[in-house]
Amino acid sequence: MLNGYSEIVKAAISNQHGRYLYPGPAPSEPPFVHRHFSVAKEKTELQRLAWRDYVGRSMDAPLSRAHLATGFQAQVDSYVLKDMVYMDCRTDPVSQIRTTARISTDSIRDYVFHVAVEGIIETATTPGGSGKATQFIPGILALDMGQPFHMERPTCAHLLAFFLPRAMVEAAIPDAEAIHGRVISYSAPLTRLIFDHLLALCRSLPTLDEREVEQTIRNCAHLILAAFGKQQRLSGQARAAAKSVLLAQVRSHVQANLHMKELTPDSVQQAFRLPRPTLYRMFEAEGGLGTYIRNLRLREAANELVQFPHLPVAAIAYGLCFNSASDFTRAFRRAYGSSPQDFRAMSLDMRYLESIHRS
Repeated sequence: MLNGYSEIVKAAISNQHGRYLYPGPAPSEPPFVHRHFSVAKEKTELQRLAWRDYVGRSMDAPLSRAHLATGFQAQVDSYVLKDMVYMDCRTDPVSQIRTTARISTDSIRDYVFHVAVEGIIETATTPGGSGKATQFIPGILALDMGQPFHMERPTCAHLLAFFLPRAMVEAAIPDAEAIHGRVISYSAPLTRLIFDHLLALCRSLPTLDEREVEQTIRNCAHLILAAFGKQQRLSGQARAAAKSVLLAQVRSHVQANLHMKELTPDSVQQAFRLPRPTLYRMFEAEGGLGTYIRNLRLREAANELVQFPHLPVAAIAYGLCFNSASDFTRAFRRAYGSSPQDFRAMSLDMRYLESIHRS
């Protein structure tokens, strides 16, 4: 819907795909392109509609009849650099949503870092709002545009946003997708430095020359990446410790249930409520969980062949849940290079010789 909008707003909405494109590599091009958008001069009943249509490039902005009647104030200044976009945005209370359906229809996969300067911003990154991040002043929220979120601004808000290319963020931050919905505050020296830089940026932009504006924006972006990278590396150490504990628990569970026919990769997944890809990655070096279970059963069979020399091979095979004695024999030969009977005989002979040597 463009009918009724001013020509300036109509042109801005129509240029959705070129809005954040840097014009070109020519030496004479400026270091950035500045664009201003405001709904202030639109008719009252069209102001919120204009904002919805403007942000509709990447998000939905739900509205009601009551919203249309009360009017809406919003403006954004965008600074389009060659490889990033910086925005200074002010809005009345508003809701903005990026859904899985929307993600599937576009190619926007940047990371965006939202800095709350004034107001409160609540962002849910999981269905039902269980993963909710609330930004008070000051704080920086990281969002992956390749993942859904629901942002509520219950008050008038002033925020700064840095849209950074996926490759840039993933080169600076390990496991970057995990920062989606995370907020860092300005409690550490590095993050306090970011806040001071951002406040200086807001105050001084009108007086800086183009090169200084570009450099200041870049400095802020790199400081943000450094802060999240440091936090992610620390949290990565915690995740590594948690994964190590979990892996030990899974291994212990498998070891304790080797003689249970119900022990399968599916049963382990259900017992620990782990996503299948996560469980596979945990045992990828062993060829997957199924292979790991089978190899442990073969190892246990090798122990039992020696510990219980009078127990029939078939009894050991069925006790460790192999489908048949022949299936067990083939698997054992592949793993140990000999039949179960020969392995038992050689092991018992070696044990006998060792006992003679000790005596």
